[in-house]
Amino acid sequence: MRKTSLARALFALMFILLLALVACSNETASDESKDSDKGTEEGSDKEAEAKKGEDGLYSIEDFSPDKTNQGEAIEGGTLNFGLVSDTAFEGTLNFTFYGGTPDAEILSWLGDKDGLVAFDKEYRISNEGAATYEVSEDGKTFTFTIRDNVNWHDGEPVTAEDLEFAYEVIGHPDYDGPRYGSDFTNVVGMEEYNAGKADKISGIEVDGKTFKITFKKSTPSLLTGGIWTYPLAKHIFKDIPVAEMSASPEVRENPIGYGPFKVESIVPGESVVMTKNEDYWQGAPKLDKVIVQVINPDTVVQALETGKVDMVSSFPTDQYPANAEMSNVEFLGKVDLAYTYIGFKLGTWNKEKAQVDPNPDAKMANKSLRQAMWHAVDNNAVGEKFYHGLRWNATTLIPPSHPQYHDEENPGREYDPEKAKQLLDEAGYVDTNDDGFREDPEGEELVINFASMSGGDTAEPLAQYYIQSWKAVGLKVELLNGRLLEFNTFYDKVGNGGNDDPDVDIYQGAWSVGYDVNPAGLYGRDAMFNFSRYASEENDRLLAEGVSEKAFDVEYRQKIYDEWQALMVEDVPVFPTVYRAVLVPVNNRVQNYSLAIDYYDRHKIAVTQEEPIVAE
Repeated sequence: MRKTSLARALFALMFILLLALVACSNETASDESKDSDKGTEEGSDKEAEAKKGEDGLYSIEDFSPDKTNQGEAIEGGTLNFGLVSDTAFEGTLNFTFYGGTPDAEILSWLGDKDGLVAFDKEYRISNEGAATYEVSEDGKTFTFTIRDNVNWHDGEPVTAEDLEFAYEVIGHPDYDGPRYGSDFTNVVGMEEYNAGKADKISGIEVDGKTFKITFKKSTPSLLTGGIWTYPLAKHIFKDIPVAEMSASPEVRENPIGYGPFKVESIVPGESVVMTKNEDYWQGAPKLDKVIVQVINPDTVVQALETGKVDMVSSFPTDQYPANAEMSNVEFLGKVDLAYTYIGFKLGTWNKEKAQVDPNPDAKMANKSLRQAMWHAVDNNAVGEKFYHGLRWNATTLIPPSHPQYHDEENPGREYDPEKAKQLLDEAGYVDTNDDGFREDPEGEELVINFASMSGGDTAEPLAQYYIQSWKAVGLKVELLNGRLLEFNTFYDKVGNGGNDDPDVDIYQGAWSVGYDVNPAGLYGRDAMFNFSRYASEENDRLLAEGVSEKAFDVEYRQKIYDEWQALMVEDVPVFPTVYRAVLVPVNNRVQNYSLAIDYYDRHKIAVTQEEPIVAE
């Protein structure tokens, strides 16, 4: 049931008080408090008891990414998929243009989730996808061959020209999406094409189903997601001006793909009904239909228990302990390729040059101020007391989902409010008028505007906790416009589309990091997703070295990315707050579903009965 505003207020107050108590002590819970935790589990099933530790915390290591099949599958059926969000999805339903996770969730049903290629468990390209590949001896030229039976939903074949067309659109000066960056400028002839000096991209050759692409530099990232393999249907988009494509009906109302399901109808921002693609290249799906619908985080439990949805995009981890014993679902889980973070606005996006313009006079330009704000917050307490161990303190900007490159020995900036105060004092941020808040080094009032997203019961208390933590070291931080922002508004203000709201000083966001460990797409000088607008020569150097020829030596690449993680801890353009587990409850009637990286079998998803199983 939807909670009342009074309940929300009390919940937020209790959470802030709880974190304040935790922040004041590093002692472990007493035996009495542990016994109380155990007492709340009476009546829970053995699986839930086994997953909860004696300290009251859960571990993502205790969850499987694979659904356990129960019973016999029926022919056909409809799967109801819940897109967990407190706002409407944007509806940019094309891989070339989308910018947000909700749209990506829908697109993953319309097309293969990783484009024409598949990846193995080590995040490397395999030959199991809709296209196979070969690479030249010098590692610069890749030849992709699209399988003969890969067709668009309207029956037209997916060709090499469609993939070439995607590169031409993304590289076009009028392109308004977020994709153009170092992955594309590394293509031979792309920069000349982007500058209008060439009509074609010289490094791309096409012949029927064969797509050949040559890069200026061979990099290890080319094998782990650094090549764009999402085609764009040329026969549909060729007559639409590039500047108008992302807002066109062909993207918003009648999207097309080549995946296991195709669009039947859309209620903008609310739901998408998809039917099986009988012509899918891996075989006709077992399901007849998939319905994707937005489910508010406040009502996700009810939607699952009543069978309104069979599964959801992700389950709010703070709600798991109270629902671990839900009888009609199986909870799948894995370490998310993602982290939550606090970002500092340090410049703006130059649309003409397609690069970051740092501003040395930005309000948050003082490095000591940013370092202090990291030291002021206790993310161990956030992870343990609020997410019950299913999110945990983050230290660097390469998460443990990439264990080969995550620097376990780098502690980040530990919770230390006294250190925070010292840094602020030394940098000249002092309280000159005895109002409890520090002025800036020029003696002017310092008010830091904080943009944070709405979404579920966690959003408000978490934002208020950070505000109170910064207040405790003398910083006046206020929510932008006095409230949380819904998803689309939030990203419009922090920089999506290259727009930077000048009123935003800091923001709380989250990034999915993808398979390729290379962070240039989020923190490079030419990355529109670099919402902090941070740039430095040392950052440029390390990002370039991370994809250099030397970086084919894994130990060398590890060394470079250790140095980059250390640079980010020193410069703090953003700081990570928590790493994340992803939990997905799946109705017991569903078969053949997995969260695994190398899972590409949505066409095999089946159900054992017509109606979802409801909770007992």
